[in-house]
Amino acid sequence: MRAVVAKSFGGPEVLDVTEVPVPAPGAGQVRVRVEAATVNPVDLATRSGVLATVGLMTARDVTGIGWDVAGRVDEVGAGVTAFTPGDRVIGLHDRLDVPLGAYAEFVVLDADALAPAPDGLSAAEAATLPLNGLTALQALDLLGLRPGATLLITGAAGAVGGFAVELAALRGLRVVAVADAGDEAFVRAAGARWFVPRSAELGEAVRALVPGGVDGALDAAVLGVRALDAVRNRGAFVSLIAGAAPLPLRGIRVAEQWVAADGAALAWLSSLAASGRLTPRVADSLPLEQAAQAQELLAKGGLRGRLVLTP
Repeated sequence: MRAVVAKSFGGPEVLDVTEVPVPAPGAGQVRVRVEAATVNPVDLATRSGVLATVGLMTARDVTGIGWDVAGRVDEVGAGVTAFTPGDRVIGLHDRLDVPLGAYAEFVVLDADALAPAPDGLSAAEAATLPLNGLTALQALDLLGLRPGATLLITGAAGAVGGFAVELAALRGLRVVAVADAGDEAFVRAAGARWFVPRSAELGEAVRALVPGGVDGALDAAVLGVRALDAVRNRGAFVSLIAGAAPLPLRGIRVAEQWVAADGAALAWLSSLAASGRLTPRVADSLPLEQAAQAQELLAKGGLRGRLVLTP
């Protein structure tokens, strides 16, 4: 089968489309024929070697790339009863230090990392749900805010931020969305009560809307202390990038979100997407052979929605 791997760390040019043996599922595992694999920032960090420099990976001869997958079950391993060949599924490949990732024609995942794909959505749309949807959901869980609480979401028009706004609104949270000025209509439609342009003096602008500061912040745009300044004393703050969390000033509970595969939670996200309450966004679809070009486009920024590779 064809798979995209990195045989050294570096720029997009190190990505290689190569022929490798089709992986076999072990006990409790499922082999998926990949129909779409999303391109995410973590893929660029994996390929460049950034994650290796902070001890999250080891140097290896071949490194697999890709976390998100949508496709059909091809074969199940011993003990798997929840899925059968032909089922449409989505899943998260959340291990970094591996020779094969989701940029491939087939991928093997633990059965509990999979969920039924959302009815009515294309494979490309479905593939945008696992990593970004679970990141948003688990970050909200980590914040632990009650219905009616106020929540600042930075990067609210991004792939994670957009899901976070919708999920927060479903929880009854009152959202202050931070994004570029041109994204105000999108984040308000997603459920934000207030909007603050990213160019604003964040702490002052948010506190003008919510006196005393918001109860919590989900910092998808990695604004750090700028976002922390908008949080009330003894509030909560979650950062999505390793090492980017600010110090816990003013008694604020500060945490970093590390996403984990969760088939049950993913199934719930899938049902929300199928019913129109969660909005997958695809910026463009490219063939697997254009993985390097896709990563270059992502690195340039400015996309609304994710790029998706199709084997």
